[in-house]
Amino acid sequence: MNEVFKALADPTRRKILDLLKNQDLSAGEIADHFEMTKPTISHHLNTLKKTGLIQDVKLGQFVIYSLNTTVFHDVMNWFMGVMQSDYKVKGENEK
Repeated sequence: MNEVFKALADPTRRKILDLLKNQDLSAGEIADHFEMTKPTISHHLNTLKKTGLIQDVKLGQFVIYSLNTTVFHDVMNWFMGVMQSDYKVKGENEK
């Protein structure tokens, strides 16, 4: 989970995730949205892949990237658990 939060802390990676929420894209299509080198974009994509936030599939000579919503569900479940714990603790202390 720590690696996921580190990946999400970077604005470039958040923008990549935002792009992928609309449609699956190739690395070149993703790079077109940034003013940085393709190796830099590749580094960000690899970081997102390592955390499981995105997945890729090779189609011919292209690699297509898509969101892995399972990891997002895990993060949201964790947040909900924290919020519920916080609510229970506050509620118990107020009695």
